[in-house]
Amino acid sequence: MELVDFSTSVWSILPPLLALGLAIITRKVLLSLSVGIVVGALMLGDGSIGTALTYLSDRIVSLVYSVEDQAINDSNVNIIIFLLLLGILTALLSVSGSNQAFAEWAQKHIKGRRGAKLMAACLVFVTFIDDYFHSLAVGAIARPVTDKFKVSRAKLAYILDSTAAPMCVMMPVSSWGAYIMTLVASLLAEHAIEGYSPFTAFMTMSALNFYAIFSMIMVFAVAYFTIDIGPMARHERLALEQAEHSEHVDAGKGHVRNLILPIIALIVATVAMMMHTGNQALVADGKAFSVLGAFENTTVGISLVVGGLSAVVVSTILILLAGNVSVSEYVKSYGVGMKSMFGAIAILFFAWTINKVVGDMQTGKYLSTLISGNLNAAFLPALLFMLGAAMAFSTGTSWGTFGIMLPIAASIAVNAAPDLLIPCLSAVMAGAVCGDHCSPVSDTTILSSTGAKCNHMDHVTTQLPYALVVATATTLGYLAVGFSHSGLLGFVVTAIVMVGAIFITKKRQ
Repeated sequence: MELVDFSTSVWSILPPLLALGLAIITRKVLLSLSVGIVVGALMLGDGSIGTALTYLSDRIVSLVYSVEDQAINDSNVNIIIFLLLLGILTALLSVSGSNQAFAEWAQKHIKGRRGAKLMAACLVFVTFIDDYFHSLAVGAIARPVTDKFKVSRAKLAYILDSTAAPMCVMMPVSSWGAYIMTLVASLLAEHAIEGYSPFTAFMTMSALNFYAIFSMIMVFAVAYFTIDIGPMARHERLALEQAEHSEHVDAGKGHVRNLILPIIALIVATVAMMMHTGNQALVADGKAFSVLGAFENTTVGISLVVGGLSAVVVSTILILLAGNVSVSEYVKSYGVGMKSMFGAIAILFFAWTINKVVGDMQTGKYLSTLISGNLNAAFLPALLFMLGAAMAFSTGTSWGTFGIMLPIAASIAVNAAPDLLIPCLSAVMAGAVCGDHCSPVSDTTILSSTGAKCNHMDHVTTQLPYALVVATATTLGYLAVGFSHSGLLGFVVTAIVMVGAIFITKKRQ
């Protein structure tokens, strides 16, 4: 099937721009994504309805089944299964009374709303291996506690989202870190750069990833100082005025251990399976086992499914031992849990579809041409940050942005300003995470609102002001790096702007 080439046309940004704009204006995510998908399909089919329908049918089928490979699309299918398992686990924890027991325990040991928010933020230091895993697992753990202390679901979703990708992107022992190091290794080899190994280059890039670092700092500042910007203030006020959320009826008398043990099983089984699948890939390539090598070659989807199944099994055993849930309640929990995830799965399907459309429109390739080699090299880090953010915002994918923009950034920097190679690569990483945070079609954003059980567009609109504050400070920081070639000065400039913004916002409150 012949598709129209939009790689050099400004029209390539129309479908994602239309979908994002409508989502923000109408707050109807599925409708907005549908419009973007249909418009993109018609454009790619040169206005032919028949071609557009054939194209859409092929792309939708490819989400779950690859016709070329004659095989199931394991990645997407495993994520859907993991979502269903997390829904079941959440329902089991609820019907057994474990959530309530944990909330009551937390009320005794966590002093107030500040402690509840800080607890949710600190859990990222345990669940940083994958952003999907973090958003859903921490949401299940923290939601009963934040509900108990009347922290809004929007605030919890912000905490989940703004700690997930920023932490994962800076950690070498994570699915993100392994992926980026693979890309960096090929770039170092391609440009014959001998001063860095992939690991040392990654760690240096992480130290210069101002957006990720200060997004994390912002989360803890917001949690500790109660900084409510824009629409977040309304959601927090409503949460304080309303009665506690109730997610279950007739829950049995539960125990805290019945929540903690399944979550531990989830973490341990997921990490173990990541090591196992990574090691299998290393053995197949004739390589020796290493932790970093295993993470670099792991299969995240099946690892999450095994972790989810393990948690459900452990939760079931604990329920049987406690004897506080009837067979009918247990069986009913499966239906309730899976049903609770249908909304998120629907949004994910539509987001995946528009990502396919955006990829075929070659929106990323067009955006990457906007940087000209005639620009002053000092502006490169800041421009690459903004372009990376625009690309991730449009496409809804950090990983796709890494894949497109890191080679381009490396090529530009090697030829225009070799001393700025690492800052330029860091700026792309930072921009990708920033755009991912702001985009309604980002799967991490979708799963964070799912983990918090928050309305998706409420999460998008309440997180956006915080992301823009950090993005502004980051841009100024990268300008300082570009002109001074000093990462330390860039960090200091970003920190000063951030502290100033937090101080002014708090004073206004």
